[in-house]
Amino acid sequence: MRIVTFGEVMLRLCPEENLRVRQVIPGRLEATFGGGELNVAVSVAFQGGQAAYLTALPDNPITDALEQELGKFGVDSRLVRRTKQGRFGIYFVETGANQRGGTVIYDREGSSISLAGPETYHWDEAFRDANWLHITGITPAISKAAADSAMAAVKAAKAKGLTVSCDLNFRKKLWNWEPGTKPVELAKRVIGQMVEFVDVVIANEEDAEMTLGISDPSSNIDAGQINTAGYVHVAQEIVKRYPNVSKVAITLRESISASHNNWGAMLYDVASNQAHFAPLNGEGKYSPYQITHIVDRVGAGDSFAGGLVFALNTPELAEPGTALRYAVAASCLKHSIKGDFNYSTRQEIEALMKGSGSGRVQR
Repeated sequence: MRIVTFGEVMLRLCPEENLRVRQVIPGRLEATFGGGELNVAVSVAFQGGQAAYLTALPDNPITDALEQELGKFGVDSRLVRRTKQGRFGIYFVETGANQRGGTVIYDREGSSISLAGPETYHWDEAFRDANWLHITGITPAISKAAADSAMAAVKAAKAKGLTVSCDLNFRKKLWNWEPGTKPVELAKRVIGQMVEFVDVVIANEEDAEMTLGISDPSSNIDAGQINTAGYVHVAQEIVKRYPNVSKVAITLRESISASHNNWGAMLYDVASNQAHFAPLNGEGKYSPYQITHIVDRVGAGDSFAGGLVFALNTPELAEPGTALRYAVAASCLKHSIKGDFNYSTRQEIEALMKGSGSGRVQR
């Protein structure tokens, strides 16, 4: 396999533990890297696959540090385009606890990727020897130029015969680059066009409704109430509208509180006309992981996408039900890890798949 991901990487600034930004400024913040598409590339590489990351960044020491970090994980950084315009985007993360939800504060206007149009990238070079492109709905939300580049990326990838996956990832705070157009309306127009070139759609309870206008009325997202059967209908409606789509994955998060979530997912496979759920109990029925002490949920969706992409490109894991179980286990483990990246190994993920979730010390 060779997976290429395209999108924006940012500096992630986070207070220690569950402190809020106002409590620590002036003071110290933990600086790491993060971003949906980068997180997927890291997951694929860390679990044993080949991944390359395509983006536009300023030519400065922060980009040097990023490339050094990518080298640590084995992610190919040769596709990073250094430009003379723009800056490194930043986002602040406040980790929630109990009834106080987490918060993300963006500071990414004027970033290099937001100013870089499709002509910045060498698509033929980027997709040479690659078999898969992963992108998200975050990139086209950044700016008109980024939206044009995202569209060019999926078109070029399909022309080269790559499989394209897209995590719809609706971000209301970002869809504001067209004055006079509401964020949801803009997202539906742009994402709706992109999905015409997508093979594997990934979403959560909200994304399909906000970007495609397809929803399950029997589920209450805000209340954390999920009707699993309803999401089979959502997947089938997506496929009906976009016959190019071969698989639809929907993550199922029940938010009891910021510290306690139930977590699972569904994968609808068009070829077999079958919906798979994970995890399953001993009777073969859907029974979500109960994550009662969340360390960091930011990046959990990306770890699901990364696990799914890795599994679908790994012969012994590629059967849809197995790939889904792998992806859900990978993302479950991510909830225990601070930062955007999932440091879970393939061995650890497969152990959880097989029921080893006691958290015992491995000696």
